[in-house]
Amino acid sequence: MKKIFTPIMISIVSLRCMASGNDSISTASLPETMTLHACMEYAIEYSTKNEIQNLDNADTRMERREAILKTFTPAIEAGTYAYSNFGRAVDPETNTYTNTTSFNNGYSLSASLTLFNGFSAINNIRISKTAVKMGLSQEDRLRDELCLAVMEAYFNVLYHTEMTEVLRKQIEVSKASLQLMKKQYELGQKSYPDVAQMEAELADREYQYTTSSNNSEDALLTLKSVMMWPVEEELKIDRSILDEKFSSLVEEEDHTNEIMDYAVSSQPSALIAQGELDKARFALNTAKWQFLPSLSLNGGWSTSYYSYPGNSSYNVPSFHSQWKNNAGEYIQLSLSIPIYDRLSRFSNLSKRKNDYRRAEAQYRQTVHDIKSEVSRAVQDKAGAQKSLILAIKRTKAQEATYQLHKRKMMQGMVSPIDFQTITTSFLNSQAEELNALLQYYLKRSVVKYYKGISYINQ
Repeated sequence: MKKIFTPIMISIVSLRCMASGNDSISTASLPETMTLHACMEYAIEYSTKNEIQNLDNADTRMERREAILKTFTPAIEAGTYAYSNFGRAVDPETNTYTNTTSFNNGYSLSASLTLFNGFSAINNIRISKTAVKMGLSQEDRLRDELCLAVMEAYFNVLYHTEMTEVLRKQIEVSKASLQLMKKQYELGQKSYPDVAQMEAELADREYQYTTSSNNSEDALLTLKSVMMWPVEEELKIDRSILDEKFSSLVEEEDHTNEIMDYAVSSQPSALIAQGELDKARFALNTAKWQFLPSLSLNGGWSTSYYSYPGNSSYNVPSFHSQWKNNAGEYIQLSLSIPIYDRLSRFSNLSKRKNDYRRAEAQYRQTVHDIKSEVSRAVQDKAGAQKSLILAIKRTKAQEATYQLHKRKMMQGMVSPIDFQTITTSFLNSQAEELNALLQYYLKRSVVKYYKGISYINQ
């Protein structure tokens, strides 16, 4: 049988790494049967991409804190030094040259605060706050992409598992029909070609069953990879979602324009694009203001101590008195006026303008893409719903035909070829109905997502 889903989120393939690094993950506390919601929660908890994004968010929060501290608090430094002079040097007491060995020790404390630098500090705070919001939006986007990938893999497992069960039942029917055909052949009611035809049909069903069973195992491995589930651990999924087969088909009308407006204002991709635009605007404003002078305030305190080791002819004041008498303070207000820096400010301004135009174009493209995706999602959901209703009707009709010909086959009133054709049609209708059902669930979930309901909360 063919797979029903082609993976949509290609970026999620990077999550399908070997689970050997997480083999120690305990699954003892998990439920015996995993629902779709439980699979999503597990995937989010153990996602390596989500873990990396959390670390990136922690970095952006620290950058925001750093920007705030740089703007509103001074930089403070303390220092000390000690050295000895041997031979000719300046006497720290008389400020004349001497050949006496001396020891010098000093201490200093200074602080500086930028009062104005073209609003760069304020813009840096704005940029850092925007980066924090973008990080949260990026985390939401990764979570939503992962949930969608889990949903697709989960539905693939359901599809192949159900089809494997259907084929198993068909094999049982084919075996019973073959036994009946052999008895009829022994009684002279059927010819040997009829028996051979039934044997060929049974072999075909067994081949389809094996293929479907292999596809089911492959789909389960894919689901484990997306979830970061240990490959050696058994994973059982809940199939109760298929019990909604004949419900939830009549729903409220989807207003495409309203969904578009909401999606543009709330989708993580739109928020990230808006954040990039805001960051580019703040950086552009900073580049414009860099042509203005910068003003800074500085202040400090220092003191020193000296002595003449091994020379008692000098009456050196005590450390305490020198600490007090040699102390000095200063305060400085400095103004720096940019005149010529090899046109680097002009080049920076041109680059920031290009960055802003680029971010603006990217934002318009993102908005257009979101609107297109919403329109396509609403249309796909409506089409999937119609296909499901028709598939259910078709399966009922095919089942009635199959049951009728099955009874006729038992009575020898239908040829094996005709019965095989009817059986194949019934089997195909079951597969298409199951495919249509899961496709409808997927398309419905996408529309709900654009309405503001995340996949994990559906």
